[in-house]
Amino acid sequence: MELARLGTTPITVFNNLVGALFTLAYLYQVFYTIWVMIRGEVKLPVAKRSHSYAFVIAAHNEESVIGNLVRSIKAQRYDGLIDCYVVADACTDRTAEVAREAGAIVWERNDLARRGKSWVLDFAFDRILNQQECPYEGFFVMDADNVISPDYVEIMNKAFDQGFLVCTSYRNSKNFDSSWVSAGYSLWFMRESRYLNNARMLLGTSCAISGSGWLVSASIIRGMHGWMFHTLTEDLQFTAFCASHNIRIGYAPAEFFDEQPTDFKTSWTQRMRWSRGGYQVFFSYWRDLVRGIFKGRFFASYDMLMTMSPAMFLTIISVFVNLAYLIIGTASRGFIATQSELGACVGSIVTTLVSSYGMFFLMGLVTTISERRHIHARSRWRVIANVFTFPIFELSYIPINVVALFKKVDWVPVKHDIAVNFDEVVSEDGTR
Repeated sequence: MELARLGTTPITVFNNLVGALFTLAYLYQVFYTIWVMIRGEVKLPVAKRSHSYAFVIAAHNEESVIGNLVRSIKAQRYDGLIDCYVVADACTDRTAEVAREAGAIVWERNDLARRGKSWVLDFAFDRILNQQECPYEGFFVMDADNVISPDYVEIMNKAFDQGFLVCTSYRNSKNFDSSWVSAGYSLWFMRESRYLNNARMLLGTSCAISGSGWLVSASIIRGMHGWMFHTLTEDLQFTAFCASHNIRIGYAPAEFFDEQPTDFKTSWTQRMRWSRGGYQVFFSYWRDLVRGIFKGRFFASYDMLMTMSPAMFLTIISVFVNLAYLIIGTASRGFIATQSELGACVGSIVTTLVSSYGMFFLMGLVTTISERRHIHARSRWRVIANVFTFPIFELSYIPINVVALFKKVDWVPVKHDIAVNFDEVVSEDGTR
């Protein structure tokens, strides 16, 4: 029977199929959310001992913010050894001087051919581990714009003491209310911490690191002879490496804050790099992850594979098929597609976008309600408005994913200038 007699068109069937695949791929995350609502936040046992750590921070022209991060590290309520290393990478400002004044051990590096965080980590790990006697059991990786809570290391130490070789933490924002863009970032990272990594930890599967605010055992760095991840998204690459090598990443509800972009242009550039890096990692690790699904690492490997691939590729396929159908169908003047079929195609696209908006709206609403004590904003209206603009922020990944597939993308530093300490971040209740 012809599709037209069933009141549908080929493109409508295609869009429904894509929607069904999206649902099947990510339905398990609905279970994550329900499980967290039932179980709450993960509870870690008291650590048996205080381990020794070094903070490693890559900093390129970060004089405005580096001091607050170092001081928040030096102010930790922790009995064990903590040292702070800052690598001033090709800086032309006072980053090195400010970091030293705040109490960090500072190394200056000027390798213009290999700039960026991943190369700085390789440089710092190699130098630390080649000291006559390296006293550190683990390394914290932070970004220069971060600030950590006073009990950050104490909480992370609980997870490390449980035997996790890699641990991630709760990522919050210093500037939730700077703009709708920064609010969108902030809410996503809160959701990632609460409803993805926290859920994974509760269920006994592996978590994922994201950007900064994570801890890696010195034994892993020694085994790799440094840091070997140099794609545009070294955090995603390292997570995929852990999943494919059966290294379970733990999660601890230790809170840190970072600065989010405030304008859409900067956000576009940053997320373009993330999308392009996602493609790089997928094509490097998909075989390992598929093998892991069939070799006893099913859920961690499947979860990681879903994190990297379906959203990007299904989005791209859907965009191109629908555009091609509309363009060719219109040009054919009714030979390939009638006006009613083209109208059905447009209606199907609109329905998909509306349903996607609704899904992200619900996701944002649930996260805003459950994480309200973590949201620090001058204006409550920004918090409310963000529930409505958050879906737009997420839907903007559609053109980003498409463009990133074809456009050459390079690492571009993001300027940070919101210089606040921990007390200034959390002291406000509507005011800062």
